Amino acid sequence: MSNFNSTIRSKCKKLFVAAIDFGTTYSGYAFSSTSDWSKVLTSNWTGGKVVTLKTPTALLLDANKEIKAFGYEAEDQYIELAREEEHEDYYFFHRFKMILHSEKAISRKTKLKDATGKEMEAIKVFELSIKFLVGDLMKNLKNSYTDIKQSDVEFVITVPAIWDDRSKQFMREAAREAGIDKASLTIALEPEAASIHCQYLPAKDHALSLSKYLGELAVGTKYLVADLGGGTADITVHHKVDDGSLEEMREASGGPWGGKSVDDAFEMFIEDIIGKESMKQLRTTSFDDYLELMRNFEMKKRSVKPGKEGNTFLSVPLGLVQIVKSDKSRKSLEKAIENSPYAGKVTFENWKLKWKNENFLRFFEVTIRNIKAHLREILYDSDMTDVETILMVGGFAECEVVQNAIREHFKTKRLVVPEDAGVSVLKGAVFFGHVPDAISRRKARYTYGIQSWPSFNPAKHPENKKVEVNGKYRCKDVFFKYVTKGQVLTLGYEKAQIFQALNPKEKKLECAIYISDSRDPVFVDDPGCRRLGVLTIPLPDLPDGAAIELEESMIFGETELRFQAKDIFSGKSYEVQMDLLGDTVDEDE
Repeated sequence: MSNFNSTIRSKCKKLFVAAIDFGTTYSGYAFSSTSDWSKVLTSNWTGGKVVTLKTPTALLLDANKEIKAFGYEAEDQYIELAREEEHEDYYFFHRFKMILHSEKAISRKTKLKDATGKEMEAIKVFELSIKFLVGDLMKNLKNSYTDIKQSDVEFVITVPAIWDDRSKQFMREAAREAGIDKASLTIALEPEAASIHCQYLPAKDHALSLSKYLGELAVGTKYLVADLGGGTADITVHHKVDDGSLEEMREASGGPWGGKSVDDAFEMFIEDIIGKESMKQLRTTSFDDYLELMRNFEMKKRSVKPGKEGNTFLSVPLGLVQIVKSDKSRKSLEKAIENSPYAGKVTFENWKLKWKNENFLRFFEVTIRNIKAHLREILYDSDMTDVETILMVGGFAECEVVQNAIREHFKTKRLVVPEDAGVSVLKGAVFFGHVPDAISRRKARYTYGIQSWPSFNPAKHPENKKVEVNGKYRCKDVFFKYVTKGQVLTLGYEKAQIFQALNPKEKKLECAIYISDSRDPVFVDDPGCRRLGVLTIPLPDLPDGAAIELEESMIFGETELRFQAKDIFSGKSYEVQMDLLGDTVDEDE
């Protein structure tokens, strides 16, 4: 490592910073002390005969919804329960994080289905998963520091940068329910964490065939960060500024193009061969066989080499063969393949599926095509022509098929992949907890504002927006803009508005916050606009005839929105609540 730690002191006031990387496919934690914060220690997890730095995102609960196991142990215990046909009363959740990306109307009432179709509140599943990871972390810390308390730890939880504010609040609330004090929790954006980490670590530079330090990049250099995880591809562009910090040059974008999308293509392939009903049976009544099949595919997905001739073999569990055999319309897996669209492209021999390597690589095609198309869109933008380096991180970035595809498609760019790309986000999140100002400027992902009611102007306001309020004509539903989509926001950028409470019976002030995909929305019901949530400020009791004026502030430029309110005469601060997860929030987002 470079001399990063010797030149910059940790800004954390606690003894330790611990990061939790809660991933779609794998999760883990890491930590470091404030006295030697660049020395990051990670968790070790045992799965079979291998030890890894992350464990599968899998949660097993008993009939009372109490934690039985998490990770490899949860998978193994559930497989054993399923084989003994004792699994029906248990809850098993697997790879469930993507609901926060795919479910646009996420709320506290959002449900998740377990492996057998039983429902449970999604926020409870996330809470219990985080609770397990925190408990394991504290047990690990206590082995070396017997007197340590949870209050001695600053926690950082990673989320994709492409997540909206609602999903971030969902994760924060789940963490709070898991026992993390809200004042001790920071949200880190995954590509930012990776970028911070990789500035100071050696990387394999495939374009130049040598190791370089990304941290030695000159001030003014722009580079693209592609965080390819299990669920999403999270892409942004960073710029190294004069003080050594990083500036976001383009708001994060991406899509569901992580490693799981390759798994989805494989599952669709199996379903096309054996049929929907048999696939449903495999996922529910024979989940142990389903999990074995997907584990086998994961190993092949990691080991297959691009451009290499030969064959790929995949072991098929007995349960899958028996399910197909019991289907009278298909009779056997061999017959099912012969009657499928894949006849001649895959065969079943000696309990193994066999492909030519070129055919097996087709499972990657759609995912890689989407990643390349999105990178092209960014890199060919007129403002990004000077971006010469692609920093690729995340577990999926370790896949040689992906690396080769990006390298071949963007031959004029320098591709940099850290040696520990799979834990780059995790370790970088620890760094971020120590130096939260490492990212000094961010781009607004949306246009933010509030609903306003200005005096009606017939020259610019439509008649259907004209309303009478206290004897005056006003224009309803006007979008009063706070920040513009794409606007550069420094840390702590503040936008304030004065509100007046005149009615002594009022117990709270409410203000609806709106967002828009447009840079210049006119009305809050324009296309692309939606209500983000309602800001609520509790008020003190007011005597008759008294009024209170409050300055409500929204703070931008950080990983989450923050809100403040104070009496402009007394200076007294008030608690501000912004509920993005309630049922009153619009569901068209």
